[in-house]
Amino acid sequence: MNDNYILSTTTMVCMDPKTAVMNYQYGERAKSELILMSQLSLALSGFSEQDRVGGRKMLIMMMESVRSELAFAQKSTGHREFTKAINFLNEAISLNESNQPEQASQKIAMAISAATTPAQEAWQVLSEHGLL
Repeated sequence: MNDNYILSTTTMVCMDPKTAVMNYQYGERAKSELILMSQLSLALSGFSEQDRVGGRKMLIMMMESVRSELAFAQKSTGHREFTKAINFLNEAISLNESNQPEQASQKIAMAISAATTPAQEAWQVLSEHGLL
């Protein structure tokens, strides 16, 4: 293996520094956006029925935007955890459409976990390269 790649002995992560930077950036951004989506999903429970309809529409539009960013991250990095995050977010969107915001928030938590994995792996690689 050349000097641009580090094979970690802890979790067997193998990625070059450029890919690590991209995974870290996309993972951290997705995590922040998904946390916000989870909070907004839970907030829907406190809305009046009239306000909930509009709030749900807006939330779903935002979730679809986050899903697009996750898809871009997956295509840019090839990391399978972004695909898992997309699948969990798809489930959360369906649950919000069915007026089940608490259950949607649980699926978003699973998406957060999946999206965080590439960032954690990337942090390890960047640390080993002395970049963090």
